Amino acid sequence: MGSIVALAGQVGGAKLADGLYRLRGGALSVIANTGDDYEHLGLSFCPDIDTLLYTLSGIAADDSGWEPEHESHAVADMLRRLGGPARPVLGDRSLAVPILRTEGLRADRSLTEITLGLARNIGIEARILPMSDDPVRTYVATEEGSVTFHDYFMELGCEPRVTGFQYAGASDARISDEILDALHAADLEAVIICPANPYHVIRPILEIEGMAALL
Repeated sequence: MGSIVALAGQVGGAKLADGLYRLRGGALSVIANTGDDYEHLGLSFCPDIDTLLYTLSGIAADDSGWEPEHESHAVADMLRRLGGPARPVLGDRSLAVPILRTEGLRADRSLTEITLGLARNIGIEARILPMSDDPVRTYVATEEGSVTFHDYFMELGCEPRVTGFQYAGASDARISDEILDALHAADLEAVIICPANPYHVIRPILEIEGMAALL
């Protein structure tokens, strides 16, 4: 059996990626959406990467796959008491990955290098690959103006009617060597688009300069 490349994000995409991982193990590479990434309280959050890390390692919560099982929220409660932001609600165990990611980025390590290291340390043999090491942000155009997807989801509650999308930085973002290696592998058997929102998960990956042609 050959290798497989999957395009994924969100809980649904992570679940199919997990099924592929159970079948192919280290022969699987998952290209993860990073258009929804954001910074909060000085930390770098990558929701789709983190969901994949928790799901493929088998520690994702059943009812909230974007965080580890048995999550607690003592830090979030204390933040609110001290006058900090009430949203997003940060899980205590969920903070470990953003802390290590932020430290790595400040040490000039690439997002791909950091993610591969986190996956390896948590026992994942498959490769989880950010769609680019360069920043790309998905903006949602609404009748009330353009906002990042994070703000549209967290602050506006997906209420304003969507009129379009913009993927800032995608045209200048570079495809990583690790993704190029995965897609040029001599034993590549299939490229699979996992079930996820087509506009803010799959489309940002395809908007990376050269990605659609490469696929």
